[in-house]
Amino acid sequence: MLHDPSVIPVMPVAEEILLTEKEKQILRSLAEKLSRYSAEPVNKTRAEDWRKLNDLEPVRPLIWVNEIPWHEMNINDELTLQTTHPWARKHETYLRRTIYQWEHFQGDMVLDDYIPCDKAVFSTDFGIVEDVDIVTTDSENEIYSRHFKIQIEEPEDLDKIKMPRIIHNQEATEIHYALMQELYKDIMPVKIIGQKHIWYTPWDFLIRWWGVEEAMIDMIQRPEMVNAAVSRMTDAWMYELDQLEEQNLLSLDSNNTRIGSGGYGYTKDMPGEDYDATHVRPHNMWGCSNAQIFSEISPDMHWEFAVRHDLRWLKRWKYTYYGCCEPLDKKIDIIKKIPNLRKISCSPWCDIDNMIRQTGTDYVISRKPNPAILATEHFNIQQARTELCEFLDKARGLPVELIMKDISTVRYEPQRLWKWVELATELAAEYAP
Repeated sequence: MLHDPSVIPVMPVAEEILLTEKEKQILRSLAEKLSRYSAEPVNKTRAEDWRKLNDLEPVRPLIWVNEIPWHEMNINDELTLQTTHPWARKHETYLRRTIYQWEHFQGDMVLDDYIPCDKAVFSTDFGIVEDVDIVTTDSENEIYSRHFKIQIEEPEDLDKIKMPRIIHNQEATEIHYALMQELYKDIMPVKIIGQKHIWYTPWDFLIRWWGVEEAMIDMIQRPEMVNAAVSRMTDAWMYELDQLEEQNLLSLDSNNTRIGSGGYGYTKDMPGEDYDATHVRPHNMWGCSNAQIFSEISPDMHWEFAVRHDLRWLKRWKYTYYGCCEPLDKKIDIIKKIPNLRKISCSPWCDIDNMIRQTGTDYVISRKPNPAILATEHFNIQQARTELCEFLDKARGLPVELIMKDISTVRYEPQRLWKWVELATELAAEYAP
């Protein structure tokens, strides 16, 4: 994701990174452990299972966890950072969290056989940053309540939405790559990675600038203005994508990259026969979209103010994923108008019977179990079993992924998540074809 609507983007700086010997040793030690885990044969087995799922071949339900309350997960200092340099701390965080998840709640997690060095890519963004009042219940939690201050009220305010400009700080990339090669040269390969999957979701941004209630009312009272806003946001994302393609800053995502709000992107159909290994293009990749705020919007309005605009973006990719938290069981007809659709989100608020009846084996059902099961005062593993079995019984024989996400809290008991994944893994094996 190139954009964060809550902050002003900062240009990557090309400057020498000087680490202490202690910091180097900490990072190397973590990389050595990661290297051992990434060499385990189960990684290839799972990658093939994800490939089967995305190619709609028979396979058991697959499991993955993301959007984790990491501030609640630390056990025995496994996540406690020991480095001090900002670059080292960011990198140490990646290593520790990856190792922690592998050791405690893998599901069908797949590890890279290399360490990624992200290209220092910068976007000037859309010209507006959210202005909010926030309310927190846990100062360490990144999830909190927000009240958005209105920045788009009249048609002329749409001019505040700017076309992003993409800049690659090549020197910064080279500095990071050289350092990582020196750090890990005898442990794991280092691979320069560009922008993989892009989280395209205009409405996640618009409601932060417009206001939820205000935007909903304007769909009725000022539909021309709403359509103009969505069209301008689509233009902005397309303009940005053109630059990423022209500057050769895209990387393949038909691997263990998260696709949309779901699981991994392995598929035999990517990158495709028209692939140039020296220049990745959108048609070699996955696209996605959603309109989470449209949970209670009618199918006709969902089409009018979201999907029909999304088609301009979605048609540029090989396959696409649609949806996130919004229930889509009553909107499958309009979602099926996306010609390259492969995966559909099935949120906790979907009517499962209605969803399954309409999707069948034509699409991957990206099921999102309700994370509230992890947030109750007392964790009820039997209730978790009941909820999973209720869905799996109905979806038996269909292409399914179970994605536990949006986890706001585990009540500082990370073992809850470990047990949930253990349970889901056990049940997935029982529902294998």
